[in-house]
Amino acid sequence: MGPERKGLEFGVGLFIIICLSCLGYLSFTLGNFNFGNHFYTVKAVFSTVSGLKNRSQVMMAGVGIGEVKEIRLKDDRAEVFMDINKKVKLEDDSIASVKTMGIIGDKYVSITPGASDTYLKNGGTIMETEPPIDIESLISKYIFGSVGGKKSNR
Repeated sequence: MGPERKGLEFGVGLFIIICLSCLGYLSFTLGNFNFGNHFYTVKAVFSTVSGLKNRSQVMMAGVGIGEVKEIRLKDDRAEVFMDINKKVKLEDDSIASVKTMGIIGDKYVSITPGASDTYLKNGGTIMETEPPIDIESLISKYIFGSVGGKKSNR
């Protein structure tokens, strides 16, 4: 084996190591892996969360502040556990609403800030909630004429 061959093999090996390092970095960055606890968890209880999923966004003023961690059914109501960025402080009188992005887009949780001087801690509960608007039932009421109090005589 000549010195040129060893240099070529060394260059190829170095290139592969650099590529694997870049691939690993991108995997962790795009996969949202967190190597520290940058979030705290809060809970909100809704009568329904139809269409909301785990990993849905949690937004305040149109800015993402966290994501839905888990949705459970308890006593015929939906408990939604959300991971909120530690830099964002939520007042204990904040309001959580399930909203839709666009007309038929994905569901997300929108937080409306409160005016209290007391903030929620890890494991706290948002007491005021608003379920999502049921677009399908509104459309069916409109189509079948029960919107506005008048019924059609068909």
